[in-house]
Amino acid sequence: MSKKRIYVAYTGGTIGMQKSAQGFVPAPGFLTQTVQGMPEFFRAEMPEFTIHEYPELIDSSNMTPAHWLQIAKDIQQNYQLYDGFVVLHGTDTMAYTASALSFLLENLAKPVIVTGSQIPLAQLRSDGQVNLLNALYLAAEYPIHEVSLFFNNQLFRGNRATKADADGFNAFASPNYPPLLEAGIQIRLQAGALSTTERHNHALSVADVKPQPISVVTLYPGICVDVIANMAAAPVKALIIKSYGVGNAPQEPALLATLQQATERGSIIVNCTQCFRGRVNMEGYATGNALQARGVISGYDMTLEATLTKLHYLLSQPLTAMDVREQMQRNLRGELSKN
Repeated sequence: MSKKRIYVAYTGGTIGMQKSAQGFVPAPGFLTQTVQGMPEFFRAEMPEFTIHEYPELIDSSNMTPAHWLQIAKDIQQNYQLYDGFVVLHGTDTMAYTASALSFLLENLAKPVIVTGSQIPLAQLRSDGQVNLLNALYLAAEYPIHEVSLFFNNQLFRGNRATKADADGFNAFASPNYPPLLEAGIQIRLQAGALSTTERHNHALSVADVKPQPISVVTLYPGICVDVIANMAAAPVKALIIKSYGVGNAPQEPALLATLQQATERGSIIVNCTQCFRGRVNMEGYATGNALQARGVISGYDMTLEATLTKLHYLLSQPLTAMDVREQMQRNLRGELSKN
């Protein structure tokens, strides 16, 4: 039986950095060279893999929607040649890219795993070796046909993951959805579904995405209405409100009027909770119900990363504001649960 073939897109990030006098820096060719010197990547149990280093290695804090589209099109161009894909990425915006790819890659029927590391692969005690080894092995032997994020022995649904620790190995969490799989002493499937055959009903397609003017505002006691008004003013097309608890906000008339005016202008206003876990239920309290009455829609249990990238995806399509509001409240790629 022939080995599975995995395509590795190295976009940048800590995992492939080299030590220099100025600190750790991206170095063309260094990741590939480092992997070539590690025999564990070439054991009989491992799949064949090809590493493609991007000509311009990107610090993930510089990621933009244009880069999401570049990665998605790279996967599309190599889709028929490989059984699975691993995207190496910096941790700072990894959850944004994983969420974005889940929306951009339409009719996906192969595994796409986004991973990276907190310590460069070439350094002592790097978590990069375990993360990359597992990502390659899982893409080949435990194929889950969706975009996922692997870190510290857990495979998360990509659009359910969020960065939870700035300097620990357990850098990512999935607060409102269980891991797809855990790779401990035994590899245990949890919420994920293994796929042994490809779905050929439709060819992979990549949705277009363009940078969209989207604001994010976190409520706090005493927040000035003018701040929210400015965040919602043209040319902003969408406003994400990080509200209290299950979606509550002050019932200040000026604030409610501002939100209603923005909705009437066609802006999309999404209510997400500030809480790490849980979901928005604007019908539970009068303060949340007042937002709903002004056209604010629920973000349910979506992460900020999923909410933002989903808005970029939908606002880049030929949809009306009403269509976008309706799609934002639908579960498109497993990013939200209503019950």
